[in-house]
Amino acid sequence: MAGALNGLVGIWDRPFINLEPYLDLDQLASLDEEICYALAQVGTTYTGGSHKAMGIVPPSLANDPYIDYGQVIRGFSEKEFATFVSLGNDSGAFDPRRRQEYEFGEERDHPLTREQMRFLEFKHGVYFPWKVFYELVPGGYWSEKSTSAGKDFTREARLYFPRTVAFVKSLPFREIGRCTLLGLNANDHGTVHRDGEPEDQTAPDHFITVCPRGNKRLYLWNEERQEKTHVDGRAYWFNDFDYHGVEAAPSFRYSLRVDGVFEPAFLEQLQRDHATQGTRAPSS
Repeated sequence: MAGALNGLVGIWDRPFINLEPYLDLDQLASLDEEICYALAQVGTTYTGGSHKAMGIVPPSLANDPYIDYGQVIRGFSEKEFATFVSLGNDSGAFDPRRRQEYEFGEERDHPLTREQMRFLEFKHGVYFPWKVFYELVPGGYWSEKSTSAGKDFTREARLYFPRTVAFVKSLPFREIGRCTLLGLNANDHGTVHRDGEPEDQTAPDHFITVCPRGNKRLYLWNEERQEKTHVDGRAYWFNDFDYHGVEAAPSFRYSLRVDGVFEPAFLEQLQRDHATQGTRAPSS
């Protein structure tokens, strides 16, 4: 897709779509109570932390001071690598002399264990932005997040998040391929990145982000103009092939993201309301 907003790709020549007028959000206070109570009990993990190594940060922020675990792992000596893999699931499967051949982390052959992430954080200063990450519907690889084939809410999600599961099922999706909670601790920020190359995109991926408290300040980053566009609303859709990040704040913040394929009638309504005549191309 060509950039239509002088540096942002957007959706139908708009930086984002506020979805509050289209969804029933009366339950959000109740969902917030359930989610916070459940997060205190279930196991969560980290996400983020390798955007530089993945090549998805804007050039102007590639040399910021926040340490990337992909870069750290690439720089390990044999001894450091052996220490690192000893915290994994099968340390004997790795030869430290061949350490440059292995890939670790998100979208890689060897996902990080909780112990490895904490070691990278404590010993090597790696910054993991989203220190609370929980999958209600595991999505598999990023390229698979829009398809529901072989996926469902986990048993634990149904047990601890019943109202949230019911809410997600009520959203206007034809199919759901991924559902996650993403939280940032006090004073942490979400590192600016994008989830794909705009020239590779034929239409924006379908997803809804819900922020029950409305206090997670997501913004879109315009690299050309070096400026932010803050996203308003407790529910919204934006083009995640645009650079985006989250402002730091003095308290914990989280959002619920649901990926999949929109119901055709819902997508058509959004297009009628938000697309200009020149941008009414198919979006699915």
